[in-house]
Amino acid sequence: MRVISYNVNGIRSAINKGFLDWLQTHPADVVCLQETKAVQENVEYRKIEEMGYHHHWFSAQKKGYSGVAVFTKIKPDHVEYGNKLEQSDLEGRVIRADFGDITLINAYFPSGTSGDERQTYKYQWLDEFFDYLQQLRKSRPRLIVVGDYNIAHREIDIHDPKGNKNSSGFLPDERKWMDKFLSSGWVDTFRAINPETTGAYSWWSQRFPTVRLQNKGWRIDYICVTDALGKQVIDAKIYPDVKHSDHCPIYAEIK
Repeated sequence: MRVISYNVNGIRSAINKGFLDWLQTHPADVVCLQETKAVQENVEYRKIEEMGYHHHWFSAQKKGYSGVAVFTKIKPDHVEYGNKLEQSDLEGRVIRADFGDITLINAYFPSGTSGDERQTYKYQWLDEFFDYLQQLRKSRPRLIVVGDYNIAHREIDIHDPKGNKNSSGFLPDERKWMDKFLSSGWVDTFRAINPETTGAYSWWSQRFPTVRLQNKGWRIDYICVTDALGKQVIDAKIYPDVKHSDHCPIYAEIK
C-alpha cells in the first residue's frame, strides 16, 4: 500500500495550482488530504473519479474551514466519518477507512497559533485523540495514522529550534505528547527510514515568501503506524518540490 498525506490548504486553491495534474501521475494508492476547506459538491470530483479513485469527504460545519478527504484506488471495506467527539467532528478533523485488517486514520490536528483558547483546545484534542486510538487498537491493531499533526517533534524537525521554542507547534508539552504517542507503540515512518536526515520539512510559513526557497521549514506532517506494521514499512519520503500548498506531500510504502 502506497500512502500519501497532504495538507492542501484549500483543495480548490490547490486544483488551480495544478493539483489534479499531479494526481493524474498516480502518486499513491491512497491519497489523504487535510484542510480541504470545501464540500465534495464544490469540487471537480468527477475528474478524480475518472482517475480511478474512490473518494470520501468529511467537511467542517463552518464553510471554508478545516476538513479531510481520502482518495483511494483500493475500495475500503468500511468508512467512518469523525471519531464521535463533538467539537472535533464539527470541525471535520478525522476520517477512518478500513482495508481488510488495516485501518487508516486521516487526521487534521488543531493548530494553536491563533491564541490561547485554540492552544488549550489543541491539548484537549490531543488527549482525546490519543484515547480514541488506544481504544481502537484493541480491535484494530494494524493502524496507520496520517495527517497534519501540527507538531514538530524534535529539533531535527525544525529549521530554527531555539527561535521557535515558544511557538505553537514546538512547545514542550506538544513535543512531550509526541514522545508519549511514539513510545506507546507507534512508528514515525519517515524517521524509521531516514533516522538522521536533516532539512526534511513539510511546511513553510507563507508570511515570509522566501522561507520555502531557503528551506526554513517544519516537519509537522506524519505517517505513523502501529508496531504491528512497523517492520512492513519499506519506504518513506517527503516531496518538497510539489507546490500546490504551504505544505508538501509526504509518502510511505507499506508492504
